[in-house]
Amino acid sequence: MIRRYILPVLSLLLVALAIYQVYSTQRQEPILEPAVPPPSSPYQYTVAGAGMVEARMENVQIAPAIPGLVLEIYVDVGQRVRKGDPLLRVDDRHLWAQLQQAEAQLRYAQAQLAKLEAMPRPEELPPARARVAAAQVALALAEDAFRRAERVWMTKQIAEEEYVQKRLQRDLAQQQLAQAEADLRLLEAGAWERDKEIARAQVEQMRAQIATLKTEIERAILRAPMDGIILQRNVRPGEYIAVSFPGAAPAFVLGDMSELHVRVNIDEYDIPRFQPGAPAKAFVRGYPRSEYQLRFVRVEPYVVPKKSLTGENTERVDTRVLQVIYAVENPDPPLYVGQQLDVFIQASR
Repeated sequence: MIRRYILPVLSLLLVALAIYQVYSTQRQEPILEPAVPPPSSPYQYTVAGAGMVEARMENVQIAPAIPGLVLEIYVDVGQRVRKGDPLLRVDDRHLWAQLQQAEAQLRYAQAQLAKLEAMPRPEELPPARARVAAAQVALALAEDAFRRAERVWMTKQIAEEEYVQKRLQRDLAQQQLAQAEADLRLLEAGAWERDKEIARAQVEQMRAQIATLKTEIERAILRAPMDGIILQRNVRPGEYIAVSFPGAAPAFVLGDMSELHVRVNIDEYDIPRFQPGAPAKAFVRGYPRSEYQLRFVRVEPYVVPKKSLTGENTERVDTRVLQVIYAVENPDPPLYVGQQLDVFIQASR
């Protein structure tokens, strides 16, 4: 009886108890609703894309023209600047020293040119004329002595040596007079025109060098290329800043905040469904209750590789996208440059 009836019944009871225990101890996980519901498209047919808020004239990355040590910074983040306002100054003390040296060399070259153009000096003419007069008197004396010796020579009353000396003295006096007259003409003619041209060229050369140094000094001051607001500053006084290269953080990021734009990436598979000029709406990621009306601005017709928008330099490229620019009609609550939005664009079907 025990083996035939009681043990099977007991086994069935134990199995039932185990099944009951398993079901009773199972925890029913409640179905949780998301804290913030995902945004939904307001259009029947839509093209969705990820959007990035940017300034009206895009985010302008500004870097200095020449590398160097940062001496002064004139602006801070959030400050409004106008075109041409100084942003920072790179070390330019060596340029100022070179400029002073070049200006001194310019004054020297100008003085040399003025000296050549003022020649001859008025004080130099009377001595030169006096030397000509003296040479004329010396020639007259030598000719008179030679004529006397020549008459005596005819009578053979003087030696041949003395006669030759008188003749050579006359010839020497003639050459000295010719030399004095040539020196006077050279002095009266002033400086040689070729020397003046060389001096003028030296003056122009120094002026060009000074202009170059002034340009380099001006380039040492980084100025705003447009009106806008300083969105980011990545440099501080005392730091060495180099000329910007791909991947390097710019010294400043400047943007025109008079109107915010949204750069929307449309997947290449949705490009045939996109219509330029179509209305669009945007929602803040994580807060879909904020809805923004968008106005079509333009399409950038070059399809570019898509990036996953992680902000890292090693972003993965997985597909290509068409970039469309929209303007934000009602930036309330306020948006910030670099903020990501979920954008829905009305499609034909």
